[in-house]
Amino acid sequence: MVNIAVFVSGGGTNLQALIDAQTSGRLHSGRIRLVLASNPGAYALERAKNAGIPGVVCSRKELGSQGGFEAAISKELEAHGIELIVLAGFMSILSENFTKQWPERIINVHPSLIPSFCGKGFYGLKVHEAALSYGVKVTGATVHFVNEIPDGGRIIAQKAVEILPGDTPEVLQKRVMEQAEWVLLPHAVEQVAAQMEKERA
Repeated sequence: MVNIAVFVSGGGTNLQALIDAQTSGRLHSGRIRLVLASNPGAYALERAKNAGIPGVVCSRKELGSQGGFEAAISKELEAHGIELIVLAGFMSILSENFTKQWPERIINVHPSLIPSFCGKGFYGLKVHEAALSYGVKVTGATVHFVNEIPDGGRIIAQKAVEILPGDTPEVLQKRVMEQAEWVLLPHAVEQVAAQMEKERA
């Protein structure tokens, strides 16, 4: 099985979707071996603990620089034998220096249909606010590989979600999570892990 690290910053609902997929056997080509949080108060660490998965904190603020932050992350990844990284609501940008060491081995989920409402500055509720103010009728989620360009890596999977009259950014965010992110991410992680296993065989 492929050893997976999930990077988190907040509540960890996408992490929970991955843990549930692992428990039910939908995610079977990889195993979550580490949850790494950029924020010591992330509830996602509690979810990891409840699932018996090691959790660590690497805070850029405390480590003082991007270089120190990424060196600490690399040390943890090495210690846990990680082969695949999943960004699940990870609010820190990783440098080109870091991402090029993991070509098509870092996966991110973004709450829009890329290339719409993505790139620098588009994260969390801001994405849904932009979709609503633009007046689009359909949004969704995208799972893609991570490279040096924010939201610029190759797309793995997308799922559309309808925008309904009266939607607020919060209501839309919840629907995109439930109908797209939590479905798409475990499926895409399994797909990539299965391909990695095949390449190893």
